[in-house]
Amino acid sequence: MTRGRRIGLLGGSFNPAHEGHRHVSLQALRRLGLDEVWWLVSPQNPLKPAAGMAPFAERIEAARRVARHPRIRPSDLEQRLGTRFTFDTLRRLRRRFPRVRFVWIIGADNLVQLPRWHRWQDILRLAPVAVFDRPTYSRAALSGKVAQRFRACRLPAHQSRTLADRAAPAWCFIAGARHPASATAIREGRGKKARANVVNKRPRS
Repeated sequence: MTRGRRIGLLGGSFNPAHEGHRHVSLQALRRLGLDEVWWLVSPQNPLKPAAGMAPFAERIEAARRVARHPRIRPSDLEQRLGTRFTFDTLRRLRRRFPRVRFVWIIGADNLVQLPRWHRWQDILRLAPVAVFDRPTYSRAALSGKVAQRFRACRLPAHQSRTLADRAAPAWCFIAGARHPASATAIREGRGKKARANVVNKRPRS
């Protein structure tokens, strides 16, 4: 029997998509031995305010421009499935693609806040999880509630290519080259530029 395809799932608002998302995806393809990485662009993250969220069509189009790789696929699956929570998305994807071996990809920052997520413990029981290093967050992530609760399920980094073949719960921390890009910083930078443009256009007396 041929094994199912190995697909990494990187979810988020992608508000906006940036080179950091692409960097993590390329690392995941290589370090986890994945066939593809799907970017699950969320119509609206339930933990983030709608104010300041760019329109969905704009975000997914930008994600497609940033991806620039045949094995990184921005997707509107969550919009089509009608899911708001990661738990529901993973459950629906497992039913829809029963032979695919999914790996959920998150940054260390999301591991820190995971206990706020809907049915967070059940998320880890639906798919193996790859946690990627993020500046300033990794120490807190590895000593936090999720890491402690699922301590016995952690794989050493040198076994990361076997993660997709493991039964959940299983997780692995991937250290390595970091990327400084941040969607928050990009939005703040755009806001400052827009405000500066307004000031510069004001008529002078």
